[in-house]
Amino acid sequence: MGKRQPEGPPPAPAVQRIRLRYTKRGRLRFTSHRDFQRAFERALRRADVPMAYSAGFTPHPKVSYANAAPTGTGSEAEYLEIALAAPRDPAALRELLDESLPTGLDIIDAVEARTSGLADRLTASEWELRLDGVEHEEAERAVTAFLAAEVVEVERRAKNGLRTFDARAAVVDLRTLRPQADRPGAERCAILRLVVRHVTPAVRPDDVLSGLRAVADLAPPVPAAVTRLAQGLFDEESGTVTDPLAPDREAVTAGLSTAAGPAAAKAPEGAVSA
Repeated sequence: MGKRQPEGPPPAPAVQRIRLRYTKRGRLRFTSHRDFQRAFERALRRADVPMAYSAGFTPHPKVSYANAAPTGTGSEAEYLEIALAAPRDPAALRELLDESLPTGLDIIDAVEARTSGLADRLTASEWELRLDGVEHEEAERAVTAFLAAEVVEVERRAKNGLRTFDARAAVVDLRTLRPQADRPGAERCAILRLVVRHVTPAVRPDDVLSGLRAVADLAPPVPAAVTRLAQGLFDEESGTVTDPLAPDREAVTAGLSTAAGPAAAKAPEGAVSA
C-alpha cells in the first residue's frame, strides 16, 4: 500500500501576519488557556478570517500564542499572532474578532507584523494585586521586608513534587498603593503593584504572595484579585514595561512615509492638474 496522502488542496501560504492584544476580564479570568484557544478558533470561523494553515495530514490555523496568564488571573495584556492567506485591514479585523468573542475576552489592539520576535519582547510583566481584608500599613511593612531580603525561597507544587526556588531575584519593582476612596471595601484593602521579569522557573504573582507570607507573615483572609496590566520589555531607565507592538506600529508608519515620499515628489506642492 502507498503512503496516505493529505486530503484536499495544499494549504495556501501566509501573505500577512497580524498581532493582537486581548484581555481576560471579570468572570472570564477563570478561562483556561485551552478554553481561550477553542473560543478564539471559533471566532476566526465566525468572522470568516482567511487563515493560513499548517501543512500535513491535520492542518491547523496558524496561530501563535505567547506567555498566557495563569488561569484565575485577569489580564489587560495578552498577545497572539495569526497568519493570513489574504491581506486584511488590522483595525477591521480586530472589530470582527472582538464581536465574535464573549464579553470579557476582548480584542483591544491589532497591528500588522513588520518585525520579528514578538515573544522575545515579552520579557517582563506588570501586575496589580488587590488584597481585600489587609491594611495598607500591614502590606507596606511586608513589602519592605521582601525587598530587603537577598533571597526569598518559596515552594510550588510541580509534576515531580514540590519545587523550591527564589522569588526575590525576578522582582524589579514592588510597591503598595492606596485604593480609591470611593471603591467598595477601600477602608480595609491594600493594592500591590508588581513588576517581575520572565525567568526560568517563572515567578508568578502567587509566588510573590507566598514570599510575603514567608518574610512577614502576610496572609490575606481571601484570595487576592490579580490582574496583568502590561507585558513587554522592561525599560531600566523609566522603570516601566513597554508596549511590545510599538516596533510594528513604527515600521508600518515608516513604510507609509516611504511610500508617500515618491508620490509627493511626482506632484510638487502648488501643482495644478490640467
